[in-house]
Amino acid sequence: MMLQYDVVVVGGGNAALCAAIEAAEAGARVIILESAPEHMRGGNSRHTRNFRCMHHGPLSVLTDTYGEDEYYDDLLRVTKGQTDPTLARLAIRNSEACLPWMERHGVIFQGSLSGTLSLDRTNAFFLGGGKALVNAYYACAEDLGVTIRYNAEVAHVELGDGRFQGVTLVDGEQIEGRAVVLASGGFQADLDWLARAWGPGAENFLIRGTPYNRGTVLRNVLDQGAQSVGDPTQCHCVAIDGRAPKFDGGIVTRLDCVPYALVVNRDAARFYDEGEDVWPKRYAIWGRLVAAQPDQIAYAITDQKAQGLFMPPVFSPVKADTLGGLAQALGLSGDALEKTVADYNSACEGGSFTPGVLDGLATKGLKPPKTNWARPLDTPPYYGYMLRPGVTFTYLGLKVSERAQVQGAHGALPNVWAAGEVMAGSILGQGYLAGFGMTIGTVFGRIAGQEAASHAG
Repeated sequence: MMLQYDVVVVGGGNAALCAAIEAAEAGARVIILESAPEHMRGGNSRHTRNFRCMHHGPLSVLTDTYGEDEYYDDLLRVTKGQTDPTLARLAIRNSEACLPWMERHGVIFQGSLSGTLSLDRTNAFFLGGGKALVNAYYACAEDLGVTIRYNAEVAHVELGDGRFQGVTLVDGEQIEGRAVVLASGGFQADLDWLARAWGPGAENFLIRGTPYNRGTVLRNVLDQGAQSVGDPTQCHCVAIDGRAPKFDGGIVTRLDCVPYALVVNRDAARFYDEGEDVWPKRYAIWGRLVAAQPDQIAYAITDQKAQGLFMPPVFSPVKADTLGGLAQALGLSGDALEKTVADYNSACEGGSFTPGVLDGLATKGLKPPKTNWARPLDTPPYYGYMLRPGVTFTYLGLKVSERAQVQGAHGALPNVWAAGEVMAGSILGQGYLAGFGMTIGTVFGRIAGQEAASHAG
């Protein structure tokens, strides 16, 4: 017997859950198809920490005001203008109403802690992290009567004549629906697809997010004529500890030491300005920077003065009393590292060092420069952190309208919506802004759920 629902939600992370909750509250009969087992449910949302939110005046744990134009300017800086301004501003404007909606559905926020104080105006942190948010939403969905299926990997989405009819699971089971919300993430866990996009260097990438986002649904729908958006080589890619696992290391593997470090490649040469901006606005470019280096590897070097200025890493750094000793432990040339550090030290001009804000303490005559927090690296012991590219999610995705409706070759697909990472490339052409993935997923997940339920009703 074929199962029939009003709204079929493909995916089990934040965007999928927001869509399912909205559809169920509108009276629709809803099913969530989560490809992961129950203990790994939630996709990359399990690893998130916060939600970037526009607001006028204090809102919940957020302080002061974070207006639409400032938020949009922050986005433009990290994407270098590669965004759909209409969809971007829609996400930003709707974020303000999302935060109280999240609280009404069981999400608990906490104030910014040490190491994240620069975000107390812009980003609301989840008490218990992303896993607590995911658990709250699943409990809410269950209370609303949503059917939840785990280990339910979708192999095919049936789009006869451009209209959704149903899905087929990998085991052959078929499920029909009046409308579908696709919220199944990117393709980063398909290493072959990643290598086709990036080249053989992608073999050295680590996948910090879920191993279940393999892009099966994305590819299937694109093959049936859905319009794509985004560049397959663009992604949320951060510099993470090179000792992290191949998959699912999550946010704890991120290294936040870069602004107070010198970053060198395997030849002990610097290759980018470590002090370009505050870390929440620049951390997501460093994965791509490291990916462009030989062997896709780099090393962040700090001294004793930097300890305590950034979130502590999950793995202990390599430590030595001399730069030569540190270089040997890291497998670098001692002479080359000592020269790089000496050149940097001689370019530091002195002045007031102020962590956490742009202090203008810059090098002179050094290429590449260090434009903030540039003070000599001269106080032993010295510390080394190995960096590799850590991919969270890819930006190639589905083109959608302002109502989250998936676009085909001849216009909108009448009963197909998408939300979250599977359509985030519409807004994130490149780069990343801390907490913005949750904004996109929440805003468009809610819209998709509302629209799908309205269509099904």
